Amino acid sequence: MDVKVIHNDTARRFESLVDGHLSVAEYQLSDGVMHMTHTLVPSALRGRGVAAHLVQAALDHAKEQGLKVNPLCSYVALYMERHPETQRLRAP
Repeated sequence: MDVKVIHNDTARRFESLVDGHLSVAEYQLSDGVMHMTHTLVPSALRGRGVAAHLVQAALDHAKEQGLKVNPLCSYVALYMERHPETQRLRAP
């Protein structure tokens, strides 16, 4: 599935609109750390990889900006655990 993810800097979230449904991965920034607080994908889209696209976009952004990531959201924590290459982004 081709999922387009947009970074909404003002709202501090990554967004994707698929089949008329908005999915988001929200974060807060402080002291060079992106605190990933919440990921929401409507039930109509679950199981289609939308959350993974949102999280990967957020992690790519963190890497590009030189940020560390604190995965407060359980989905983000699980995603990072399943993708060892993302561990270097994890905040201490």
